[in-house]
Amino acid sequence: MSDARQLLGIKGAAETKSIWKLRLQLMKPITWIPLLWGVICGAAASGHYQWRLADVLAAFACMVMSGPLLAGFTQTINDYYDREIDAINEPNRPIPSGAIPLIQVKLQIWVLLIGGLLVAYGLDIWAEHKTPSVLLLALGGSFVSYIYSAPPLKLKQNGWLGNYALGASYIALPWWAGQALFGQLTWTTAFLTLAYSLAGLGIAIINDFKSVEGDRALGLQSLPVVFGIKNASWISAGMIDIFQLAMVGVLILIGQHLASVILILLIIPQITFQDIWLLRDPLAFDVKYQASAQPFLILGMLVTALAIGHSPLTQLL
Repeated sequence: MSDARQLLGIKGAAETKSIWKLRLQLMKPITWIPLLWGVICGAAASGHYQWRLADVLAAFACMVMSGPLLAGFTQTINDYYDREIDAINEPNRPIPSGAIPLIQVKLQIWVLLIGGLLVAYGLDIWAEHKTPSVLLLALGGSFVSYIYSAPPLKLKQNGWLGNYALGASYIALPWWAGQALFGQLTWTTAFLTLAYSLAGLGIAIINDFKSVEGDRALGLQSLPVVFGIKNASWISAGMIDIFQLAMVGVLILIGQHLASVILILLIIPQITFQDIWLLRDPLAFDVKYQASAQPFLILGMLVTALAIGHSPLTQLL
């Protein structure tokens, strides 16, 4: 299990001297999953995705851009600027342990960023966009990633701003990329995905539980530090549930009643797992909770996206 954790980039990983395993650990592949799924949701919400080879390859390229390249860039640059915190919380991480030189980390940051932007530009050429919308989204997301981790702004110093930036990056941005690639990204759906990202804020809070000690020592105002572990777990659960239920209301308003019922059925297990894992001991059970509950959340995202793709919202600017 420790070897698997090492490759996925999660806490409790085994130590390794392989430079490629260390690079992969910095990129935290476990964090790519919601971005890959977000692209799928955006393609579904566009209403124009077709199961043909060209569309499948374009979607795959968009997922590579969003996950391994730009999410990998985000995680690597975050580890670079968090090396002092990680020296307290996770001293066996590649950078604080000295397993990988900083010059190698900087090189990885630039390679991933430039690679992601090049793929984005290629997708705009494929889609024959007059305005390079996918490239602009990639640039915007990369900028948010930078100010999230790097001083002087370092959004993660503020629990609300940092977690919302993270939630929007993991839900809204890949959704927008997928929708812009295959259809038209409208202001209406952009607003709805930003609202959905408030559920992502709740998920982002869970990632802060493992870093409480280091955040407190270095003065970072994460929500578990500000409100305490117990209260932060309730805030997390509330954000996740309330804004998914808000999407149920939206689906009812646009006449997608079957989708609204399915979404409710997918929210119920999440609330159950919150009671079993998250609200009882988020420090001990954060990984178990996410493994149990998140599949239902991302399935709910796809249900919502498919419903939007078959509604008048795809035409509203």
